[in-house]
Amino acid sequence: MNRTDRLYALVEELRAVAPRPRSARWLADRFEVSVRTVERDISALQQSGTPVYAETGRTGGYCLDRAHTLPPVNFTPSEAVAMAVGLHGLAGSPFHAAAATALRKLVAAMHADDAARARQLAGRVRLAAQPPAAEMPRVLADALSMRRVLRIRYADKTGAGSVREIEPLAFVGMPTYWYLVAWCRLRRSVRVFRTDRISSVAVTAEVPPPRELLPGDLDVPGDRMSELSLA
Repeated sequence: MNRTDRLYALVEELRAVAPRPRSARWLADRFEVSVRTVERDISALQQSGTPVYAETGRTGGYCLDRAHTLPPVNFTPSEAVAMAVGLHGLAGSPFHAAAATALRKLVAAMHADDAARARQLAGRVRLAAQPPAAEMPRVLADALSMRRVLRIRYADKTGAGSVREIEPLAFVGMPTYWYLVAWCRLRRSVRVFRTDRISSVAVTAEVPPPRELLPGDLDVPGDRMSELSLA
């Protein structure tokens, strides 16, 4: 079992017995790894936001807060595969890594029989290769949610490079490229940066002041843009 599968299996094991704890030794025997490996895995889950906590004492161990986890969900195999097909088209976008994680969580929360049928169905789907898309660095993909000033190294369309401090405002997705819209402190105005031209990103400790992105800030016809909805 690779580490990714083991992390999800750990969550499912803890969810199944919650609120009762499982000791590190019990989990190590269950997954045939060392206690130290279990402790590293639990630490990784906690750092990712999974609500795992430790109970001390002779009968203690690791517990999972069931109120913050998904119960088995009624996704059909076809719905799960449809999500995987949609994920295929997100390569190079700011949300590719997050979507892949979300898909794994949903499959792990499905009933076992449905998850097995979804994997069988996925194995019968073939997708034509897409043009290579550079994977967006995670720190850049998280630019909006982090709410920090970023220091970037950027090359414009002529290849001229510059170092800028920017305040991220929005992402714009086009058929070929993704763009980060930000307040550029060098130019003292809103600028649009093609993400594949950003060669390095550093996160500063500074929280930017609140700014609103106005319709006129984007040099794109309004009828070509649509706002993303979760409804």
